[in-house]
Amino acid sequence: MRVFVTGASGWIGSAVVSELLKSGHQVLGLARSDTAAAAVAALGADVHRGSLDDLDSLRAGTAASDGVVHLGYNHDFSRIQQAAQTDLQAINAIGATLEGTDRPLVIASGVLGLAPGRIATERDVPDPSLHPRIASAQAALSLATRGVRSSIVRFAPTVHGPGDHGFMATLAGIARDNGVSGYIDDGTSRWPAVHRLDAGNLVGRAVDDAPAGTVLHAVAEDGVPTRAIAEAIGRGLNVPVVSVPAEQASDHFGWLARFFGTDSRASNELTRELMGWEPTHPTLIADLQEGHYFESSSR
Repeated sequence: MRVFVTGASGWIGSAVVSELLKSGHQVLGLARSDTAAAAVAALGADVHRGSLDDLDSLRAGTAASDGVVHLGYNHDFSRIQQAAQTDLQAINAIGATLEGTDRPLVIASGVLGLAPGRIATERDVPDPSLHPRIASAQAALSLATRGVRSSIVRFAPTVHGPGDHGFMATLAGIARDNGVSGYIDDGTSRWPAVHRLDAGNLVGRAVDDAPAGTVLHAVAEDGVPTRAIAEAIGRGLNVPVVSVPAEQASDHFGWLARFFGTDSRASNELTRELMGWEPTHPTLIADLQEGHYFESSSR
């Protein structure tokens, strides 16, 4: 199968490309820049020049392929609405090209905030007001009735591993800057996590086998207590571990406070049963203990 991948040079996308190639697929990776093109080529994939807002390039890449994995997204928090609109237009363009073919379309979503106060499952339908990007997931699922084998992979907020520059690297940077590793209040809020390579493996399985209209959870751990995360970072940086009162969390953690303080558990039970997926790579705490997050904690 020839698979068109957006976000192919990204943190998760590069793992997905490697997984697809390992499984014997050909990959056509979208690249906006020369740097991205070089990264995609280095993975062993063919390069398709274009961008998420170039709908003609998305249609062409889709038409030249047997399936699509859409992972590209603009994570600029200052332009949330615009990024979501770009994403929706991209999915609509890809979906229209795939309509009636029964070819796979796998898109990315998230579990963060999906079911406050309880453990979220794959059957949960998110509140559209939670994030404007949810409209993209709804559009993708609707394609299942139009001859597209569409599925959604909801990722844990932390997709960790060597080279990660996301939430965990940001927390390590905050701890280094402040000289303490903090958690909010009693630190019992839980944080789902998955290793990057396990996440890539699940996306590859979805391309091959996910039934139309499937929702999957790329979550290896349903919720790691934030205090345990802070303690692992404290050990890694050799700094004290402290509780930060909720009213001071924004001052201490900045933009990350509203995410890190959310108790956001998520199950993977249905995903494992349906896809035969069993995460095998290090847990979040084990990954933190390996030390690579503390070699350079820049934000």
